[in-house]
Amino acid sequence: MKICVVGTGYVGLVAGTCFAESGNDVICVDVDAAKVAALSAGEVPIYEPGLEELVRRNVEQGRLTFQTDLDDAVRRSLLCFIAVGTPEGKDGEADLGAVMAVARGIGEALDGYRVIVDKSTVPVGTAARVEAVIGDCTDHEFDVVSNPEFLKEGAAIADFQKPDRVIIGCRSQRAGLLMEELYNPFVRTGKPILRMSPESAEMAKYAANAMLAARISLMNEIANLCEATGSDVEDVRRGVGLDQRLGPAFLFPGVGYGGSCFPKDVKALIQVADQYAQRAQILRSVDEVNDRQKGWLFEKFQQYVGGDLSAKRVAVWGLSFKPRTDDMREAPSVVLIHSLLDAGVRVAAHDPVAMPVAERIFGDKIEYFDKSYDALDGADCLVIVTEWQEFKQPDFDRIRQLLKTPLVIDGRNLYDRETMKRIGFRYIAVGRQPVGEA
Repeated sequence: MKICVVGTGYVGLVAGTCFAESGNDVICVDVDAAKVAALSAGEVPIYEPGLEELVRRNVEQGRLTFQTDLDDAVRRSLLCFIAVGTPEGKDGEADLGAVMAVARGIGEALDGYRVIVDKSTVPVGTAARVEAVIGDCTDHEFDVVSNPEFLKEGAAIADFQKPDRVIIGCRSQRAGLLMEELYNPFVRTGKPILRMSPESAEMAKYAANAMLAARISLMNEIANLCEATGSDVEDVRRGVGLDQRLGPAFLFPGVGYGGSCFPKDVKALIQVADQYAQRAQILRSVDEVNDRQKGWLFEKFQQYVGGDLSAKRVAVWGLSFKPRTDDMREAPSVVLIHSLLDAGVRVAAHDPVAMPVAERIFGDKIEYFDKSYDALDGADCLVIVTEWQEFKQPDFDRIRQLLKTPLVIDGRNLYDRETMKRIGFRYIAVGRQPVGEA
């Protein structure tokens, strides 16, 4: 099929590349000429395992091209995907300015039938708005489809190529059949393609993220209760996760969710509820709990380090909001580091891939170390923010030798409490009782 994807951010680039990998001819469009030039040379501006190799291969094979000319891309394509950003706007409402601008551009370029696909995460009713905008620009026939993405950063290629389900929101049989033809190579193992109204498709995306976010916030509240009552959240997690009605996924406590989806989408769904005079009380609590949980690391630092904080130095392992990505949007590390800096604490940071992003946020206010152990030298404690694989079995003897005091504040519960106590660490973890000498 002939496809254009407008927007080469995370969703657009992954979608366009995976469509090309399955044999389609794909044009990715972006207004940033420098970015287009870099992508055309096989240089990927985001970190996502496996993506750069796929981009280069499909560029070399001629199935994937990048350009700034939207009119040309639309005229050469049957399916036109809108995959631009929908950032958080006023009062948490999704900003649809870019989506509507692209819709208008597509409408003005139409010279015959096209399927316009909303791939961006958008509020309920956006497909209808896109249809109205395009309809004002053209007399040519077209259909609008809502096709939400369900990609996890760090596993986006696998998620796209082997989806749990594909959701197609449309009212047109013609458009629905074309979308099913496009996605058939990705569901050969029997995973379903679900047809529904555009409104239901739009809501399904928000509902999925909201439910996952709610599970995270609830587990974090349980963890805080465990700390207060002397319970151990790891025991509680295992006891809950074996209940077949619940299962073990998303039951790991931590320091709050971040990234480009959960925070923004929960707030946007709250705004949708407000527009329809619905309270959305649980969603509001999910958001509030998450914001509060991001302060857990600094609170523990204050509690267990003591003294003049301005004389302290902290090593931070992990900057991205989750492993296998360089994304620091809404990351707990950002909240922690800003709090440390405000208290006059010196910060030594390490992350396997996110340090260039961190430098754009913090500049020279913190120190950056390419090697994890180098960040520890002379630090008063180690704070773990992101559960990168390389942090899970470190050299504890080396850590203890490098730290000024053997204190580890673990926001991801990576280590065994009794082991940490036995080898001489003061160990603070989420939802667990602290161990070791003060």
